[in-house]
Amino acid sequence: MNPVAGLGGRVGLKGSDGAEIQRRAREMGAVSESLNRTIEALKRLARLKDECKIITYPGEMGESAARACGFQPSVIGSIQPGRTRGQDTRNAAQEMCGLNVDLILFAGGDGTARDIYAAIGDSAPALGIPAGVKIQSAVYAINPPSAGELAAMYLQGQTSALREAEVMDLDEEAYRQGIVSPRLYGYLRVPFEKGMVQARKSPSRMSEQGILEGIALAVLDQMQDDWLYIVGPGTTTRPILSQLGLSKTLIGVDVVWKRQLAAADANESQLLALLKDRPAKIVVTPIGGQGYLFGRGNQQISPEVIRKVGKENIMVVSTLDKIQSLRGQPFLVDTGDAKVDEGLRGYIKVVTSYNERMVYRIVDRF
Repeated sequence: MNPVAGLGGRVGLKGSDGAEIQRRAREMGAVSESLNRTIEALKRLARLKDECKIITYPGEMGESAARACGFQPSVIGSIQPGRTRGQDTRNAAQEMCGLNVDLILFAGGDGTARDIYAAIGDSAPALGIPAGVKIQSAVYAINPPSAGELAAMYLQGQTSALREAEVMDLDEEAYRQGIVSPRLYGYLRVPFEKGMVQARKSPSRMSEQGILEGIALAVLDQMQDDWLYIVGPGTTTRPILSQLGLSKTLIGVDVVWKRQLAAADANESQLLALLKDRPAKIVVTPIGGQGYLFGRGNQQISPEVIRKVGKENIMVVSTLDKIQSLRGQPFLVDTGDAKVDEGLRGYIKVVTSYNERMVYRIVDRF
């Protein structure tokens, strides 16, 4: 378990790589959700605690989560509590692989997946519990419960399918400057069951610009001056601000009030402060190829923000091509709050062009 995974998400730092970013995140009040999300996954494995052996690294790198779920794990290796690094992840994976484990279950984001791949390549099956900010890689389950359930199925022989899944990552410094350039690092062998493992992110096509401008105009036609508009990241939402003559933070969350920029690149605390005395709408677009509306790259729009706004005030915008790339898979949500995820289930209207709408289903798990 990467104990700092996701640390920079809700405070708007676009990632958690590096000691300086982690320090800044903590100063801003950030708390990692990695432990809770790992426990969510391990709860689904708890029924096998008398049938399987858990091997883990000490304390915050897995032992604490395993014991919280009733396991008596075998603890290997050593760490400096509060000062873990990527090398610790690599060491853990190598040592576990040397013990001929059946499956390496890891919690983190793309940086953690890179470390796992660097350590073991394709020498052992591995599966990710999503706990990071940016998750481009296809080695993660769609949410923590699915990770635990799929791991249990694999260990019980209920599924034997393994597929080669991409390990992708972004340069975080470039990402914070709005430069999105994912790189393929390699492939992990991942247990696979349809609907339980996420796809890798696919980009929007630049040829869609006219459609995107039509979507933006459709949103602007509905815009009311006495409402806040919390606009999520992405190239699909960027034209909304461009049509107002405003600059959009490509990989951040911006807030519009009376057609002016009320906050740029806002974090969770800024959003909650703005929501104290104003009604608001959230405008988001699904991640291409994956279908996530919340929980991937927009953790600033936290469960508390979603509660205050309400599902009825969520606007989804998407091109038809992006929806067709999902091949019938519904939209996904993985906010880290099971009640919020459950409340988002059902159907939602999607703006697909200037005068075109469709209704699409949202699920929190398959």
